[in-house]
Parts: sequence; structure tokens; C-alpha cells
Amino acid sequence: MSRLDEVLSLVSIESVSGHESALALEVERRLRGAPTLDVQRVGDNVVARTVGHGARRLLVAGHLDTVPGDPAAAQRLEDRVRGLGACDMKGSLAIMIELARDPRPRSVEVTWVFYVREEVARADSGLLEVRRLRPDLLVADAAVVAEPTGGVVEAGCQGSMRVVVELRGTRAHTARPYRGINALHRLGTLLTRVASYESRAVEIDGVTYYEQVQAVRAQAGVADNVVPDLATCTLNYRVAPDRSGEDAEMALREILGDAVGADDEVRVVDWAPPALPRLSDPLIQRLVSVSGAPARAKVGWTDVATFAEWGIPSANYGAGDPELAHHRDEFVTVGELNEFARGLGAWLA
Repeated sequence: MSRLDEVLSLVSIESVSGHESALALEVERRLRGAPTLDVQRVGDNVVARTVGHGARRLLVAGHLDTVPGDPAAAQRLEDRVRGLGACDMKGSLAIMIELARDPRPRSVEVTWVFYVREEVARADSGLLEVRRLRPDLLVADAAVVAEPTGGVVEAGCQGSMRVVVELRGTRAHTARPYRGINALHRLGTLLTRVASYESRAVEIDGVTYYEQVQAVRAQAGVADNVVPDLATCTLNYRVAPDRSGEDAEMALREILGDAVGADDEVRVVDWAPPALPRLSDPLIQRLVSVSGAPARAKVGWTDVATFAEWGIPSANYGAGDPELAHHRDEFVTVGELNEFARGLGAWLA
């Protein structure tokens, strides 16, 4: 099959987070046919490794899951595949499978990791599951996380903090609102603070990260004739790699300022730490070199941060336009697939 047909076959298999079994089975089937690979299944995660005498081991990781959508809408067009997960990141998965099955010898050993539940809470990640059950499978000198980057190395990543803010009020009848305090009205001040936030720019190793704060969910009210005494808002804060979790929480509280009072609550419910660029590492420098383009900062959080925690230098590099990730009409082109196959193949060689 052509590369586009290979991608279409993967996109057509449903693999929304938590429901990746069918795709894991198909990936495992394709990899077990390669005589040079030792293939292991850890839950619905699939790990394939060359086992030889190379002095170095490189690791390439890609997640199997997608955000919710309809895989039946996938279609192949003249030069692209359009459909759920085509860009994020089944185009990259198809190239990973192709290169993993390539029998030509390399001077390095390679580990291919196809893991589940990346698009949900980090605690549920299949990569962490493999680390917990089979840490030996994840030993490597450097890693590529095959997120869509348009064939450009995207260095490091932002941290991601999810925060729930609870604003207090006093309940009253809507005919006599002066006897209460409307928590929902108070929420307007907080949302204005968030909406007017000016992104903080941080340059590290020659690439620039931009912090972002967005309100993503709000809830208030118990009845149509009652002044709300509680308003809840969920915020997502994207953090530059120079901040710790504690620094990020303090910075967010400064952004919110007096929109949050002493009786209110700001609660961190999820924290995925950022990762530094690591562009001085020789293996990451080599990846930038074979990509043929200058590196840039990664917008968003990826498992580059996970590998950083484990002391493994890594970077994002994959097929597809990252601006299309999670869109209804996301797609990947044959040119993007060919470029990723060329660049990743050169790095592994």
C-alpha cells in the first residue's frame, strides 16, 4: 500500500482515549511480522525494539489515541488523508511502523513505543503505565516524540496547569438581590482579568515560549429565581519551561489579583510540568541538522516533559501541521509524510 493508504487504514480505526485496543492490536500485528524486532505488549501499549550490539539506543514514541470524533468520516484525497487523528498523529504512526519494519541494519538500536491515553489526564498515560510495569523497555540515550510539527524540530514544551476557582457569594431571592452577593457577577471580574492577560514571552536556548491563560469552563446557579452563592470557573494555564509548579501557581494568583478574595478557593487539579529545550545535546542537535530547519519552541504540552523527568534528552518531531491538531477537518499530506520519513530515517541511521 502507499503511504497515504497506510495512514487511511489507521485513521479508519477508532482509537478515542480509553478505546485504543483495536488499533493496538493492528499495530502489534504489523510489527510482529518484522524479524528484527522484539515486540512487547503492555496493556494496550505496544513496544518494539531492535536487540543487537549498538552502542546507543534511540527511542521514537507516538500515541495511539485521538480526541472524540467520527473515524468513519476519514477519506483519502489526491495528496492527503483527511480525518480524525490524521495529523495528530496517525500520519506519524504510519511512518514509525514503516521504519520499524525496515530490515536494513543501523549503527544504533531503536525502540518504538506506541502508547495510549495521551489526550487525557497525564496520570492515565500509557507511557507512565509502561514505565511502571516495564521500565527496562524505555531505556534510551535520546528520544523523539512524534507529535505533528511540520517536519521542524519543536524543542521542549510548555507546562500545563488546570485550576478550579470557586468564588463565594450569598444566596438571596432574585426579587431582593440586595440581600445577597451574586457569585456569578463576581465571575465577570475574574473572566475580564483572564481575557485581558498579555502573554509572557520567555527565550531559552534561542527559542521563545509564550505563556497563555484561558477560561475553559464555568458553572453557577441553582434555580432561576435564586441569586447564586457559588460560581466555579476552570482555567488552563500554559507555562514556559522556566517555571516550576509552585512558581506557576503564584504567577496565576498574581494574574487573578483581587478578583479572588480571602473566602474564595483556587485549587490546582492537574499539573503537567514543562521541559527545557535541550538543544545543546549532541543527539538533539543532530536531529535539528537532519530536519533542515531551525528549531522552534513547542506550543503546548507533550511527553517530551515525561522523558525529561527520566533524564532522557528528547524533542518533538513529526508529520503534519500542528495548527490542525484536534480540528474537525485535520489532515496530513503525502509531502509531510515523505519529509518525516526522510528526516527520522536519517536521524536513526
